[in-house]
Amino acid sequence: MPIDTSSFGRAIASARKELRLSQKELAGKILKEEGDPITPQYLNDIEHDKRTPSSDHLVKQFATELKISPDILYLLAGRVPGDITKAGVSPERIRQAFTAFRRALKDK
Repeated sequence: MPIDTSSFGRAIASARKELRLSQKELAGKILKEEGDPITPQYLNDIEHDKRTPSSDHLVKQFATELKISPDILYLLAGRVPGDITKAGVSPERIRQAFTAFRRALKDK
């Protein structure tokens, strides 16, 4: 069953359910930068689109644990990956890339 990609939270929830993990189990695997796991309540808020992950670190952890491409999760979270922003890519260049991306999708 493909994951629901209508929002970041729905993608996380559907992938978690596909892997038969409880919110408590997944929350225990997602570690904040300081090493503590996120809370099940924080995960619940994410899954219900009340919150989004606060860092690239968390997006990457969700991608790893749920076996989802990080690029898909960044797109669903409405974020530009940190490796692109840290590389000094200008907002105009990012806009051009998204325009080309949209064009490529429409052409198929």
